[in-house]
Amino acid sequence: MKEKTYLKWYNKLGYGSGDIAGNVVYAFLSSFVMIYLTNAIGLNPGVVGTLIAVSKLFDGVTDVFFGSMIDKTHSRMGKARPWMFYGYFGCALTLIGIFAVPVSLGQTAQYVWFFICYTLLNAVFYTANNIAYSALTSLITKNSKERVQMGSYRFMFAFATSLLIQSVTLQFVRMMGGGAAGWRTVAIIYAIIGLIVNSISVLSVKELSEEELSEGTETEEQYREDEKYGLIHAFRILIKNKYYLMICGTYILQQIYSAMINMGVYFMTYVMFNENLYSVFSWAVNIPLIIALVFTPTLVAKWKGMYKLNVASYTLATIGRALVVVAGYMGSVPLMLAFTALAAIGQGPWQGDMNAVIATCSEYTWLKDGKRVDGTMYSCTSLGVKLGGGIGTAIAGWLLAASGFDGSLAVQAESTVNMLYIMYLWIPFGIDAVITFILSRMNVEKAVSDLKIQKGITVSE
Repeated sequence: MKEKTYLKWYNKLGYGSGDIAGNVVYAFLSSFVMIYLTNAIGLNPGVVGTLIAVSKLFDGVTDVFFGSMIDKTHSRMGKARPWMFYGYFGCALTLIGIFAVPVSLGQTAQYVWFFICYTLLNAVFYTANNIAYSALTSLITKNSKERVQMGSYRFMFAFATSLLIQSVTLQFVRMMGGGAAGWRTVAIIYAIIGLIVNSISVLSVKELSEEELSEGTETEEQYREDEKYGLIHAFRILIKNKYYLMICGTYILQQIYSAMINMGVYFMTYVMFNENLYSVFSWAVNIPLIIALVFTPTLVAKWKGMYKLNVASYTLATIGRALVVVAGYMGSVPLMLAFTALAAIGQGPWQGDMNAVIATCSEYTWLKDGKRVDGTMYSCTSLGVKLGGGIGTAIAGWLLAASGFDGSLAVQAESTVNMLYIMYLWIPFGIDAVITFILSRMNVEKAVSDLKIQKGITVSE
Protein backbone atom coordinates (compact mmCIF):
# COMPACT_ATOMS: atom_id res chain seq x y z
CA MET A 1 0.00 0.00 0.00
CA LYS A 2 1.55 3.28 -1.15
CA GLU A 3 1.57 6.12 1.36
CA LYS A 4 -0.20 9.38 0.54
CA THR A 5 2.12 12.34 -0.12
CA TYR A 6 1.50 15.74 1.43
CA LEU A 7 4.40 18.04 0.55
CA LYS A 8 5.80 19.79 -2.50
CA TRP A 9 9.53 20.35 -2.91
CA TYR A 10 9.22 23.97 -1.80
CA ASN A 11 7.46 22.93 1.43
CA LYS A 12 10.39 20.64 2.29
CA LEU A 13 12.89 23.33 1.35
CA GLY A 14 11.04 25.98 3.35
CA TYR A 15 10.78 23.73 6.37
CA GLY A 16 14.46 22.83 6.21
CA SER A 17 15.48 26.48 6.06
CA GLY A 18 14.14 26.89 9.59
CA ASP A 19 17.34 25.34 10.88
CA ILE A 20 19.28 28.27 9.44
CA ALA A 21 17.51 30.35 12.07
CA GLY A 22 18.01 27.71 14.75
CA ASN A 23 21.72 27.42 14.11
CA VAL A 24 22.27 31.15 13.88
CA VAL A 25 21.51 30.87 17.58
CA TYR A 26 22.88 27.45 18.45
CA ALA A 27 26.06 27.27 16.34
CA PHE A 28 27.07 30.81 17.25
CA LEU A 29 26.38 30.27 20.95
CA SER A 30 27.91 26.81 21.31
CA SER A 31 30.99 27.54 19.22
CA PHE A 32 31.96 30.95 20.54
CA VAL A 33 30.27 31.87 23.82
CA MET A 34 33.12 30.51 25.96
CA ILE A 35 35.95 32.15 24.05
CA TYR A 36 33.94 35.41 23.93
CA LEU A 37 33.45 35.40 27.71
CA THR A 38 37.02 34.34 28.57
CA ASN A 39 38.99 36.35 26.02
CA ALA A 40 36.81 39.41 25.26
CA ILE A 41 35.11 39.97 28.63
CA GLY A 42 37.72 38.34 30.88
CA LEU A 43 35.44 36.02 32.83
CA ASN A 44 36.63 32.83 34.51
CA PRO A 45 35.74 29.68 32.49
CA GLY A 46 35.09 27.67 35.64
CA VAL A 47 32.57 30.22 36.95
CA VAL A 48 30.92 30.42 33.52
CA GLY A 49 30.66 26.64 33.43
CA THR A 50 29.04 26.62 36.87
CA LEU A 51 26.50 29.28 35.85
CA ILE A 52 25.59 27.27 32.76
CA ALA A 53 25.16 24.14 34.89
CA VAL A 54 22.92 25.99 37.37
CA SER A 55 20.94 27.42 34.47
CA LYS A 56 20.07 23.88 33.43
CA LEU A 57 18.06 23.51 36.66
CA PHE A 58 15.59 26.03 35.25
CA ASP A 59 15.35 23.99 32.05
CA GLY A 60 14.18 20.86 33.86
CA VAL A 61 10.46 21.04 33.14
CA THR A 62 10.20 23.62 30.36
CA ASP A 63 10.76 21.12 27.55
CA VAL A 64 7.88 18.88 28.58
CA PHE A 65 5.81 21.97 29.49
CA PHE A 66 6.12 23.60 26.06
CA GLY A 67 5.63 20.24 24.32
CA SER A 68 2.42 19.79 26.28
CA MET A 69 1.31 23.35 25.46
CA ILE A 70 1.85 22.70 21.74
CA ASP A 71 -0.29 19.56 21.97
CA LYS A 72 -3.09 21.62 23.56
CA THR A 73 -2.87 24.58 21.15
CA HIS A 74 -5.67 25.25 18.64
CA SER A 75 -5.21 28.29 16.42
CA ARG A 76 -5.57 29.44 12.82
CA MET A 77 -1.84 28.85 12.38
CA GLY A 78 -2.11 25.35 13.84
CA LYS A 79 -0.50 23.84 16.91
CA ALA A 80 3.23 24.35 16.47
CA ARG A 81 3.67 27.24 14.06
CA PRO A 82 2.59 30.01 16.50
CA TRP A 83 5.18 28.86 19.05
CA MET A 84 7.87 28.61 16.41
CA PHE A 85 7.11 32.09 15.07
CA TYR A 86 6.74 34.09 18.26
CA GLY A 87 9.36 32.19 20.22
CA TYR A 88 12.11 33.33 17.89
CA PHE A 89 11.69 37.02 18.75
CA GLY A 90 12.78 36.17 22.29
CA CYS A 91 15.65 34.06 20.90
CA ALA A 92 16.94 37.02 18.92
CA LEU A 93 16.81 39.45 21.84
CA THR A 94 18.47 37.13 24.35
CA LEU A 95 21.16 36.06 21.87
CA ILE A 96 22.12 39.71 21.48
CA GLY A 97 22.03 40.08 25.27
CA ILE A 98 24.48 37.21 25.79
CA PHE A 99 27.00 38.77 23.42
CA ALA A 100 26.43 42.29 24.75
CA VAL A 101 27.70 41.92 28.32
CA PRO A 102 28.54 45.53 29.30
CA VAL A 103 32.28 45.92 29.83
CA SER A 104 31.56 48.85 32.19
CA LEU A 105 29.83 46.61 34.74
CA GLY A 106 31.63 44.99 37.62
CA GLN A 107 32.50 41.32 37.17
CA THR A 108 29.71 40.10 39.47
CA ALA A 109 27.13 42.09 37.49
CA GLN A 110 28.57 40.68 34.25
CA TYR A 111 28.06 37.13 35.51
CA VAL A 112 24.47 37.99 36.50
CA TRP A 113 23.79 39.60 33.11
CA PHE A 114 25.06 36.52 31.26
CA PHE A 115 23.16 34.12 33.53
CA ILE A 116 19.81 35.87 33.04
CA CYS A 117 20.14 36.13 29.26
CA TYR A 118 21.45 32.58 28.89
CA THR A 119 18.67 31.12 31.05
CA LEU A 120 15.89 33.01 29.25
CA LEU A 121 17.24 31.96 25.87
CA ASN A 122 17.53 28.28 26.74
CA ALA A 123 14.70 27.68 29.22
CA VAL A 124 12.02 29.75 27.48
CA PHE A 125 12.46 31.07 23.96
CA TYR A 126 14.68 28.49 22.29
CA THR A 127 12.61 25.74 23.90
CA ALA A 128 9.33 27.05 22.50
CA ASN A 129 10.79 27.64 19.04
CA ASN A 130 12.77 24.42 18.69
CA ILE A 131 10.17 21.97 20.00
CA ALA A 132 7.56 23.54 17.74
CA TYR A 133 9.88 23.36 14.75
CA SER A 134 10.68 19.71 15.38
CA ALA A 135 7.03 18.81 16.03
CA LEU A 136 6.08 20.07 12.56
CA THR A 137 7.58 16.83 11.22
CA SER A 138 4.53 15.01 12.59
CA LEU A 139 2.01 17.79 11.95
CA ILE A 140 2.49 18.64 8.26
CA THR A 141 2.77 15.09 6.86
CA LYS A 142 1.88 11.54 7.82
CA ASN A 143 4.17 10.08 5.16
CA SER A 144 7.23 8.34 6.67
CA LYS A 145 9.41 8.94 3.58
CA GLU A 146 8.58 12.65 3.60
CA ARG A 147 9.52 12.81 7.27
CA VAL A 148 12.95 11.36 6.48
CA GLN A 149 13.32 13.85 3.62
CA MET A 150 12.34 16.71 5.94
CA GLY A 151 15.01 15.63 8.39
CA SER A 152 17.62 15.52 5.63
CA TYR A 153 16.66 18.98 4.33
CA ARG A 154 16.63 20.33 7.86
CA PHE A 155 20.04 19.11 8.85
CA MET A 156 21.62 20.00 5.50
CA PHE A 157 20.65 23.59 6.28
CA ALA A 158 21.75 23.14 9.89
CA PHE A 159 25.25 21.92 9.05
CA ALA A 160 25.66 24.39 6.20
CA THR A 161 24.81 27.20 8.64
CA SER A 162 27.15 25.78 11.28
CA LEU A 163 29.91 25.59 8.67
CA LEU A 164 29.38 29.22 7.68
CA ILE A 165 29.15 30.45 11.27
CA GLN A 166 32.27 28.55 12.35
CA SER A 167 34.21 29.57 9.24
CA VAL A 168 33.59 33.31 9.19
CA THR A 169 32.74 34.44 12.73
CA LEU A 170 36.25 35.07 14.05
CA GLN A 171 37.15 37.06 10.94
CA PHE A 172 33.75 38.78 11.00
CA VAL A 173 34.30 39.92 14.59
CA ARG A 174 37.68 41.36 13.61
CA MET A 175 36.03 43.18 10.67
CA MET A 176 33.51 44.69 13.09
CA GLY A 177 36.33 46.15 15.19
CA GLY A 178 37.12 43.19 17.45
CA GLY A 179 36.71 43.02 21.20
CA ALA A 180 33.37 43.06 22.99
CA ALA A 181 31.89 45.62 20.56
CA GLY A 182 32.75 43.44 17.59
CA TRP A 183 31.02 40.42 19.12
CA ARG A 184 27.92 42.51 19.93
CA THR A 185 27.63 43.79 16.35
CA VAL A 186 27.97 40.30 14.90
CA ALA A 187 25.30 38.99 17.30
CA ILE A 188 22.87 41.69 16.17
CA ILE A 189 23.44 40.83 12.50
CA TYR A 190 22.99 37.10 13.12
CA ALA A 191 19.80 37.71 15.14
CA ILE A 192 18.23 39.76 12.33
CA ILE A 193 19.09 37.08 9.76
CA GLY A 194 17.56 34.45 12.03
CA LEU A 195 14.32 36.40 12.46
CA ILE A 196 13.86 36.76 8.70
CA VAL A 197 14.58 33.11 7.88
CA ASN A 198 12.48 31.76 10.76
CA SER A 199 9.48 33.77 9.55
CA ILE A 200 9.92 32.46 6.01
CA SER A 201 10.09 28.89 7.29
CA VAL A 202 6.90 29.26 9.35
CA LEU A 203 4.99 30.63 6.36
CA SER A 204 6.27 27.98 3.92
CA VAL A 205 4.34 25.07 5.45
CA LYS A 206 0.82 24.42 6.62
CA GLU A 207 -0.20 22.01 9.34
CA LEU A 208 -2.73 19.29 8.61
CA SER A 209 -6.14 19.68 10.18
CA GLU A 210 -6.82 17.76 13.36
CA GLU A 211 -9.39 15.73 11.44
CA GLU A 212 -6.77 14.65 8.89
CA LEU A 213 -4.18 13.93 11.57
CA SER A 214 -6.64 11.64 13.33
CA GLU A 215 -7.97 10.06 10.13
CA GLY A 216 -7.70 6.29 10.21
CA THR A 217 -6.81 6.15 13.88
CA GLU A 218 -9.42 7.89 16.00
CA THR A 219 -12.35 10.29 15.97
CA GLU A 220 -11.99 14.03 16.52
CA GLU A 221 -13.69 13.66 19.91
CA GLN A 222 -11.17 11.01 20.91
CA TYR A 223 -8.34 13.17 19.58
CA ARG A 224 -9.33 16.05 21.83
CA GLU A 225 -9.87 13.71 24.75
CA ASP A 226 -6.27 12.49 24.35
CA GLU A 227 -5.05 16.03 24.93
CA LYS A 228 -6.59 16.22 28.42
CA TYR A 229 -3.52 15.41 30.42
CA GLY A 230 -1.38 17.49 32.71
CA LEU A 231 2.33 18.07 32.88
CA ILE A 232 2.94 15.22 35.33
CA HIS A 233 0.87 12.83 33.21
CA ALA A 234 2.81 13.87 30.11
CA PHE A 235 6.07 13.20 31.93
CA ARG A 236 4.86 9.76 32.96
CA ILE A 237 3.88 8.97 29.37
CA LEU A 238 7.37 9.86 28.16
CA ILE A 239 9.39 7.97 30.75
CA LYS A 240 7.32 4.84 30.06
CA ASN A 241 8.59 4.93 26.47
CA LYS A 242 12.07 3.42 26.53
CA TYR A 243 12.73 4.59 22.99
CA TYR A 244 12.08 8.21 23.99
CA LEU A 245 14.64 7.82 26.76
CA MET A 246 17.15 6.33 24.31
CA ILE A 247 16.61 9.13 21.80
CA CYS A 248 16.86 11.74 24.55
CA GLY A 249 20.08 10.22 25.86
CA THR A 250 21.55 10.05 22.36
CA TYR A 251 20.61 13.66 21.66
CA ILE A 252 22.21 14.81 24.92
CA LEU A 253 25.40 12.90 24.13
CA GLN A 254 25.49 14.42 20.64
CA GLN A 255 25.37 17.91 22.07
CA ILE A 256 28.11 17.16 24.60
CA TYR A 257 30.10 15.79 21.66
CA SER A 258 29.53 19.05 19.77
CA ALA A 259 30.62 21.09 22.79
CA MET A 260 33.89 19.15 22.90
CA ILE A 261 34.42 19.54 19.16
CA ASN A 262 33.82 23.27 19.58
CA MET A 263 36.81 23.31 21.90
CA GLY A 264 38.67 23.01 18.61
CA VAL A 265 38.94 26.79 18.62
CA TYR A 266 41.13 26.45 21.74
CA PHE A 267 42.93 23.35 20.42
CA MET A 268 43.87 25.06 17.15
CA THR A 269 44.89 28.29 18.92
CA TYR A 270 46.96 26.86 21.77
CA VAL A 271 48.05 23.41 20.54
CA MET A 272 48.37 23.87 16.77
CA PHE A 273 49.13 27.63 17.14
CA ASN A 274 46.89 28.47 14.17
CA GLU A 275 43.33 29.57 15.03
CA ASN A 276 42.44 29.61 11.31
CA LEU A 277 42.58 25.79 11.32
CA TYR A 278 39.30 25.84 13.24
CA SER A 279 37.42 26.90 10.12
CA VAL A 280 39.27 24.27 8.06
CA PHE A 281 38.16 21.52 10.44
CA SER A 282 34.64 22.95 10.33
CA TRP A 283 34.67 22.17 6.62
CA ALA A 284 35.94 18.65 7.32
CA VAL A 285 32.99 18.11 9.66
CA ASN A 286 30.11 19.83 7.92
CA ILE A 287 30.67 19.12 4.21
CA PRO A 288 30.73 15.30 4.69
CA LEU A 289 27.67 15.58 6.93
CA ILE A 290 25.80 17.49 4.24
CA ILE A 291 26.82 14.93 1.59
CA ALA A 292 25.65 12.08 3.83
CA LEU A 293 22.33 13.84 4.40
CA VAL A 294 21.73 14.14 0.65
CA PHE A 295 21.87 10.35 0.34
CA THR A 296 20.11 9.47 3.61
CA PRO A 297 16.57 9.09 2.17
CA THR A 298 17.92 6.80 -0.55
CA LEU A 299 19.94 4.80 1.96
CA VAL A 300 16.92 4.42 4.28
CA ALA A 301 14.92 3.02 1.36
CA LYS A 302 17.76 0.71 0.31
CA TRP A 303 18.28 -0.61 3.85
CA LYS A 304 14.47 -0.91 4.23
CA GLY A 305 14.39 1.19 7.36
CA MET A 306 16.45 3.36 9.64
CA TYR A 307 17.67 0.97 12.34
CA LYS A 308 20.38 -1.03 10.54
CA LEU A 309 21.61 2.05 8.67
CA ASN A 310 22.00 4.06 11.88
CA VAL A 311 23.92 1.32 13.69
CA ALA A 312 26.27 0.63 10.77
CA SER A 313 26.96 4.29 10.02
CA TYR A 314 27.66 5.23 13.64
CA THR A 315 30.03 2.29 13.93
CA LEU A 316 31.92 3.91 11.04
CA ALA A 317 31.85 7.24 12.92
CA THR A 318 33.36 5.63 16.01
CA ILE A 319 36.18 4.11 13.96
CA GLY A 320 36.78 7.51 12.36
CA ARG A 321 37.07 9.27 15.71
CA ALA A 322 39.47 6.60 16.99
CA LEU A 323 41.70 7.31 14.01
CA VAL A 324 41.48 11.07 14.70
CA VAL A 325 42.97 10.37 18.13
CA VAL A 326 45.90 8.51 16.55
CA ALA A 327 46.45 11.24 13.93
CA GLY A 328 46.23 13.94 16.61
CA TYR A 329 49.09 12.47 18.60
CA MET A 330 51.04 12.05 15.37
CA GLY A 331 50.57 15.78 14.77
CA SER A 332 49.35 15.14 11.20
CA VAL A 333 46.78 17.76 10.19
CA PRO A 334 45.98 16.08 6.81
CA LEU A 335 45.22 12.74 8.52
CA MET A 336 43.19 14.46 11.23
CA LEU A 337 41.12 16.17 8.55
CA ALA A 338 40.61 12.94 6.59
CA PHE A 339 39.50 10.91 9.61
CA THR A 340 37.33 13.78 10.88
CA ALA A 341 35.54 13.69 7.53
CA LEU A 342 35.14 9.90 7.78
CA ALA A 343 33.56 10.22 11.22
CA ALA A 344 31.22 12.95 9.98
CA ILE A 345 30.02 10.77 7.08
CA GLY A 346 29.15 8.07 9.60
CA GLN A 347 27.19 10.50 11.76
CA GLY A 348 25.14 11.84 8.82
CA PRO A 349 22.37 9.23 8.43
CA TRP A 350 21.26 9.46 12.07
CA GLN A 351 21.12 13.24 11.78
CA GLY A 352 18.97 12.93 8.69
CA ASP A 353 16.45 10.36 9.91
CA MET A 354 16.37 11.32 13.61
CA ASN A 355 13.14 13.33 13.32
CA ALA A 356 11.51 10.40 11.54
CA VAL A 357 12.64 8.09 14.35
CA ILE A 358 11.06 10.47 16.88
CA ALA A 359 7.82 10.50 14.86
CA THR A 360 7.89 6.69 14.92
CA CYS A 361 8.51 6.85 18.67
CA SER A 362 5.44 9.08 19.02
CA GLU A 363 3.42 6.55 17.03
CA TYR A 364 4.65 3.85 19.41
CA THR A 365 3.21 5.81 22.36
CA TRP A 366 -0.13 6.19 20.56
CA LEU A 367 -0.34 2.47 19.77
CA LYS A 368 0.80 1.40 23.24
CA ASP A 369 -0.89 3.98 25.48
CA GLY A 370 -3.56 5.54 23.27
CA LYS A 371 -2.24 9.11 23.71
CA ARG A 372 -1.41 11.74 21.08
CA VAL A 373 1.75 13.45 22.36
CA ASP A 374 3.48 14.64 19.18
CA GLY A 375 4.57 17.99 20.59
CA THR A 376 5.54 16.52 23.94
CA MET A 377 7.51 13.75 22.23
CA TYR A 378 9.63 16.29 20.37
CA SER A 379 10.65 17.83 23.69
CA CYS A 380 13.65 15.50 23.44
CA THR A 381 15.10 17.72 20.69
CA SER A 382 15.06 20.89 22.77
CA LEU A 383 15.98 19.00 25.93
CA GLY A 384 18.93 17.42 24.15
CA VAL A 385 20.20 20.68 22.70
CA LYS A 386 19.86 22.62 25.93
CA LEU A 387 20.83 19.99 28.48
CA GLY A 388 23.54 18.34 26.38
CA GLY A 389 24.91 21.61 25.04
CA GLY A 390 24.78 23.21 28.46
CA ILE A 391 26.41 20.29 30.23
CA GLY A 392 29.05 20.07 27.51
CA THR A 393 29.88 23.77 27.70
CA ALA A 394 29.89 23.63 31.51
CA ILE A 395 32.25 20.64 31.51
CA ALA A 396 34.48 22.44 29.02
CA GLY A 397 34.64 25.47 31.31
CA TRP A 398 35.40 23.38 34.38
CA LEU A 399 38.11 21.39 32.60
CA LEU A 400 39.72 24.54 31.21
CA ALA A 401 39.73 26.15 34.65
CA ALA A 402 41.07 22.98 36.29
CA SER A 403 43.90 22.82 33.77
CA GLY A 404 45.03 26.35 34.62
CA PHE A 405 43.87 28.06 31.43
CA ASP A 406 44.62 31.80 31.24
CA GLY A 407 43.01 33.71 28.36
CA SER A 408 45.61 36.47 28.61
CA LEU A 409 48.46 34.10 27.70
CA ALA A 410 49.50 33.33 24.12
CA VAL A 411 51.17 30.10 25.25
CA GLN A 412 49.33 27.91 27.75
CA ALA A 413 50.75 25.65 30.45
CA GLU A 414 51.47 22.00 29.65
CA SER A 415 48.54 20.96 31.85
CA THR A 416 46.17 23.00 29.67
CA VAL A 417 47.61 21.56 26.46
CA ASN A 418 47.18 18.01 27.79
CA MET A 419 43.61 18.79 28.79
CA LEU A 420 42.82 20.10 25.31
CA TYR A 421 43.98 16.76 23.86
CA ILE A 422 41.54 14.98 26.17
CA MET A 423 38.66 17.33 25.37
CA TYR A 424 39.11 17.51 21.61
CA LEU A 425 40.31 13.95 20.86
CA TRP A 426 39.43 11.42 23.53
CA ILE A 427 36.00 12.54 24.78
CA PRO A 428 34.41 12.72 21.27
CA PHE A 429 35.65 9.19 20.52
CA GLY A 430 34.18 7.84 23.76
CA ILE A 431 30.83 9.54 23.14
CA ASP A 432 30.55 8.09 19.62
CA ALA A 433 31.18 4.60 21.01
CA VAL A 434 28.38 5.01 23.59
CA ILE A 435 25.95 6.39 20.97
CA THR A 436 26.65 3.40 18.72
CA PHE A 437 25.69 1.07 21.56
CA ILE A 438 22.45 2.97 22.27
CA LEU A 439 21.46 2.94 18.59
CA SER A 440 21.99 -0.82 18.51
CA ARG A 441 19.15 -1.10 21.07
CA MET A 442 16.81 1.42 19.40
CA ASN A 443 14.73 -0.63 16.94
CA VAL A 444 11.52 1.34 17.40
CA GLU A 445 10.42 0.61 13.82
CA LYS A 446 10.09 -3.09 14.62
CA ALA A 447 8.31 -2.30 17.86
CA VAL A 448 5.71 -0.20 16.01
CA SER A 449 5.28 -2.85 13.32
CA ASP A 450 4.72 -5.53 15.96
CA LEU A 451 2.11 -3.41 17.76
CA LYS A 452 0.26 -2.75 14.50
CA ILE A 453 0.17 -6.47 13.76
CA GLN A 454 -1.17 -7.14 17.26
CA LYS A 455 -3.91 -4.55 16.76
CA GLY A 456 -4.76 -5.72 13.23
CA ILE A 457 -3.65 -2.44 11.62
CA THR A 458 -2.45 -2.62 8.02
CA VAL A 459 1.31 -1.96 7.79
CA SER A 460 2.20 0.37 4.89
CA GLU A 461 5.17 -0.46 2.74
